[in-house]
Amino acid sequence: MKNKDLLVQVKSRRAETLSSLVAEELERMIIRGELQAGDRINESALAEMLSISRGPIREACRSLEKSNLVKVVTNRGVFVREMSVAQAAEIYDVRAHLFGLAGRLAAKRISLREIAELRANVAEMQNAKDIDTYYPLNVDFHARLVELSGNKRVAELYTALSKELHLFRRRGLVEHDSMGLSNQEHVEIIEALRNHDSDLAERAMNAHILAGKARLLERLEEPSPAISEPGSHITKEKE
Repeated sequence: MKNKDLLVQVKSRRAETLSSLVAEELERMIIRGELQAGDRINESALAEMLSISRGPIREACRSLEKSNLVKVVTNRGVFVREMSVAQAAEIYDVRAHLFGLAGRLAAKRISLREIAELRANVAEMQNAKDIDTYYPLNVDFHARLVELSGNKRVAELYTALSKELHLFRRRGLVEHDSMGLSNQEHVEIIEALRNHDSDLAERAMNAHILAGKARLLERLEEPSPAISEPGSHITKEKE
């Protein structure tokens, strides 16, 4: 979302919940790689950019802290959370089981219209030329698959875990071949869902997350991996 468009939304929904809008935008910036692990969020510059007070921004940061996306350090500021490889690996394992369960449930109830929607999503990802285009589409695709399970609790738990992994998930998809492999796995998932094969859908979706974990660990073994260019200095600072 462009800053100008966000500003229009902020003004139109000022009475509703400014903090929610700011939290959504900061989360999108993390997904897009504009904010990376360890970055300090510049509250003053963000408030000036959006023409709002710092109060809603502080509230948004507190909300993101509860989601484990940022860390508030007393007398130092708010930082995008840093996570160890071991912590990320643990979350991947739990997330794989939740995703597999979502697949089992979705296979029993998915419609042809929803299958067509998922195929259109995969086609859009296939045309993505880089990680900055592919990754947000990938996030939305996964969220939609879980939503199709019809189980709100599974969706809530999966979403919470996924938010914590945004930075690590990008690293596992940096190479174009990795994006292609990931998208081929998406195709296999859709076929299992189309055939209403609950066992296969569960295995395919569980395996997809574990394959992402393997790609990540392989990527981290390489020297000095480049994730993306740093984001705008308007909203982040490095300590």
